[in-house]
Amino acid sequence: MGKKKVVRQQGQRADKSLVARQLARVSKKKVASGILNIHSTYNNTIVTLSDLSGNTIISSSAGALGFNGAKKATPYAANKVGEVIGEKAAQVGVKELSVVVRGVGSGRESAIRGVLSHGISVVKIVDQTPVPFNGPRPKKARRI
Repeated sequence: MGKKKVVRQQGQRADKSLVARQLARVSKKKVASGILNIHSTYNNTIVTLSDLSGNTIISSSAGALGFNGAKKATPYAANKVGEVIGEKAAQVGVKELSVVVRGVGSGRESAIRGVLSHGISVVKIVDQTPVPFNGPRPKKARRI
């Protein structure tokens, strides 16, 4: 018969071991203020914390926390990513952030709320979602 594959059901929870592993890797660099980049797509939410010159300090995503499939794009997953980044940012010593949001996904606001839950103040929020100037190429002319 062969071996049976055991599939774990996680539901809507982040895997605790993956969250702990994410928190274990924290930069030794101390930063007082930084830039929080949130890239929210229809499939995932990626949050990156950088210093004011743009050097990445901390980065995490919903997929890195153990969410898979359609659950990566949920606001709950984005909130968990924001909480992990907020906890790491508190360890690094970040007091204030300016937030840059890109993308049209559902995790935009929840990622910000997750970071704010750790007592970090937000100076400004900027939406830099890329918008096409002339859109996609038009359809080819019909030949009859």
